[in-house]
Amino acid sequence: MGTPEFAVATLDRIVAAGYDVVAVVTTPDKPAGRGQHLKCSAVKQYALEHDLPLLQPVRLRDEAFVSQLQSLHADVFVVVAFRMLPKEVYTIPPHGTFNVHASLLPQYRGAAPIQWAIVNGEKKTGVTTFFLDEHTDTGEIVRQTEVEIAPDDDGGSLHDKLMTAGAEIAVQTLRDIEHDQVHSFPQPALKNLKPAPKIFREDMLIDWNDSAERVCDKIRGLSPYPGAFTRLHTLPAEAGSSSGQGGDSSRELVLKIFKASITGKDAVDKPGTFVVDNNKKLLVSAKNREISVEILQIEGKKRMKVEDFIVGFRFDNYTNMLF
Repeated sequence: MGTPEFAVATLDRIVAAGYDVVAVVTTPDKPAGRGQHLKCSAVKQYALEHDLPLLQPVRLRDEAFVSQLQSLHADVFVVVAFRMLPKEVYTIPPHGTFNVHASLLPQYRGAAPIQWAIVNGEKKTGVTTFFLDEHTDTGEIVRQTEVEIAPDDDGGSLHDKLMTAGAEIAVQTLRDIEHDQVHSFPQPALKNLKPAPKIFREDMLIDWNDSAERVCDKIRGLSPYPGAFTRLHTLPAEAGSSSGQGGDSSRELVLKIFKASITGKDAVDKPGTFVVDNNKKLLVSAKNREISVEILQIEGKKRMKVEDFIVGFRFDNYTNMLF
């Protein structure tokens, strides 16, 4: 049971290990793009290419769907990046239902563990398999594997590391179940739990009053998707200008930043102040140090290297503050 590319790696590893996949469950096709054409999930695409039986329920509690699952007589259900399952589903197989989660539980329970681990400046994370219960990401742990977060990792590269580790630990868990060697244990009761909720737009806004380290962690954690952003004010149009609109007609320009680094220089200007250095670098002051923006994108346009952005951007139309 899964939806995105992250889940495909586990499905492929299970197939390669020789296990009999009696069905694949994924989300219904959804309209996407300008034409709103129906698009299938990455897991469905894999299932079709490998002639695996496919189920796409709209409602997981639907009696017909539950009956279909029961008729498969599966030994175990494997869940990777799917929806929260109701009890009448995850209790069907005799050996239970386990989930592959991209964190070292109980830390980073929730929908976005990969991004939040980087945003919070973690140096390591990992993957966990655990049996489902009635709460979100709280069931008994079967296996865990640690994965290092390198200084240059972003959300994309860490996704790929964890995807590979998750596929391997899923097969190891299946072997534990197959040979009756499961030694699951309750998740430890830690005081300082860090959640990993779904990321909303307000979580993506860069706060230049943060330290340079925290700003860069947010940028790389949210890269390549959904992308951290900042805003820039246009300068007010002068009265009697050729636009024909006197007075204050300033507006915001949204910039997404996908890669940045700390220059090593102390910040001397107010946080958010930027300067263009030698027409090659865009330097921004954070709370303590200076940040060099490397890859960015005007909302609605293509992302580009900062040198290309500088060449085509009219800085004299804007203030020198990002906010």
